[in-house]
Amino acid sequence: MSWSRRNTVVGDCGNEPGGSGKNAILGCQDEEFTQLMKTTSAPHKHLSRVLPDKVTGKTKLPLSPVKMLMGREFNYSGRGRFSLSDSCHVLSRYLPVYGPTVLDRMKSCAYVSQFSTDGSLFVAGFQESHIRIYNVDLGWKIHKDIRARSLRWTITDTSLSPDRRFLAYASISPIVHIVDVGSAAKESHANVTEIHEGLEFSSNSNDYEDYSFGIFSVKFSTDGREIVAASSDESIYVYDLESRRLSLRIPAHMSDVNAVCFADESGHIIYSGSDDHLCKVWDRRCFVSRGEAAGVLMGHMEGITFIDTRGDGRYFISNGKDQAIKLWDIRKMSSNVNYTPRRRYAEWDYRWMEYPEQAKNLKHPDDLSLATYKGHTVLRTLIRCYFSPAYSTGQKYIYTGSTDSSVYVYDVISGDQVAKLDYHEDPVRDCNWHPYYPMLVSSSWDGMLASWEFPGKVENPVAVKRTRRRRRFFY
Repeated sequence: MSWSRRNTVVGDCGNEPGGSGKNAILGCQDEEFTQLMKTTSAPHKHLSRVLPDKVTGKTKLPLSPVKMLMGREFNYSGRGRFSLSDSCHVLSRYLPVYGPTVLDRMKSCAYVSQFSTDGSLFVAGFQESHIRIYNVDLGWKIHKDIRARSLRWTITDTSLSPDRRFLAYASISPIVHIVDVGSAAKESHANVTEIHEGLEFSSNSNDYEDYSFGIFSVKFSTDGREIVAASSDESIYVYDLESRRLSLRIPAHMSDVNAVCFADESGHIIYSGSDDHLCKVWDRRCFVSRGEAAGVLMGHMEGITFIDTRGDGRYFISNGKDQAIKLWDIRKMSSNVNYTPRRRYAEWDYRWMEYPEQAKNLKHPDDLSLATYKGHTVLRTLIRCYFSPAYSTGQKYIYTGSTDSSVYVYDVISGDQVAKLDYHEDPVRDCNWHPYYPMLVSSSWDGMLASWEFPGKVENPVAVKRTRRRRRFFY
């Protein structure tokens, strides 16, 4: 997070080093990725030939559900049923944009909001040492009310284990804590009502008291045996939960590492994003012998705030302080792992300054990304972005929080903004789409958790009394 602090707004951005006067092209122009999206979210070719347009004689996408059902009943596909891509083509039309309904209201800023992989639980992390886990299937009743231990500034990230038994939470300290989610106790006060086991990510126990570094991102592996973490000491850590020790520390970047995740179920590949403007790919199978990243992905003009994998070990997206989301294919990464991005704005600090107007449409001269998505704002905090669910949409959308208090949804191929959800009064740092239902929950610095659904409820949202709070900057 520190890169922007060290970097003056220069006069003519079009001529400055590290930038191009050309406008960035929005949307994905990659044919292979476009074809991949067709296989996951487009209707069967025989269904798409049903009832062509009366004027042009050609089929227009998306097909209406009525035409899809008609094609299924007449068995045009020869299967007698919808395929997964057929189902996604229908379900992806019903976006969770109605509402919102206020689920909860807290006195401090909401930083994290996540559904479990099966959608049965929802985790929300707040600034004042508070984490709540809600049971979605039981009408959003509080499943666990957690008071965090040894908190520094805020809950920076949380991660549920794949079996939903344990929750890992991080703060701006070198210790990640583990809570037993499946225990009988509803109230979980750290080391008072329950033990919150601390996983030490610093080799020196005194470092914790000295506030040596903080952890901004933490994720369980798919098998639940490891945790990967990104930290402010420019490193990535992998913690082995079975042996209760650090198994790997990678001096990964030249500035704070704000985002990290496993690429797929294998756990061999790790993606990272940093304030040094770079995304990097790490292959643990050859890291010991090579000691460096498998490759580097350039394209962002400023620091990376978040990364989300498509889960196939090939594609991922990143959110950047250059006010853009980018789509990446790791097969296009550069082998120049020692690439050094050029500094451009020595005085600009994203925490309390607007992004320079003259820089909004600049394109990185060495941009390796497949697509760019713009419209939202990434200021003051590490705004998060995600692929939409595979089950209901075929991952054909990308969505993100925004500093302007909204949630933005983009079409992954065209780059068009297909929805903007307005309700909150402060930055929406995180938001999460239910893995199976047309439901999206946004969490904001105004302390609100708001649910957006399709078709949504008829009654008006819960009336909420607004209170002014002192604006806090940082992370």
